[in-house]
Amino acid sequence: MTLHRAGEDYLKAVYVLQNDGGIVHSADIARKLKLSRASVSRGVRILLEEGLILMDRDKRLHLTKAGKKRAEQICEKHRVLEAWLIRAGVDAETAEKDACGMEHAVSDKSIEALRAQLEEQEAGNDRIYG
Repeated sequence: MTLHRAGEDYLKAVYVLQNDGGIVHSADIARKLKLSRASVSRGVRILLEEGLILMDRDKRLHLTKAGKKRAEQICEKHRVLEAWLIRAGVDAETAEKDACGMEHAVSDKSIEALRAQLEEQEAGNDRIYG
């Protein structure tokens, strides 16, 4: 299943909001992403159809196991990219913003390479710069 950038953003928002407070409605996603409720409603419908979220009778959104796994992968990409950008000298605010855009385009293979590079640097083996 291939989600577009917006779908990944909605899924990530559900994940983050659930971790922050537990209860998530479409309106919460709209506020977090600064989007219209209509846009979010369409996105939520796609996530429901893909089996990544469930909606209960009170219209609360819940991640399925597959949705949680996918959201965690997206968040991990973001974390690695942001850390890599900061390590490269980008200020934290810019790194966070850029990581949001990059997380949708970077392959898992590239993320693994960046993660390995960061781990090497943390261990004191900075082969890239020295």
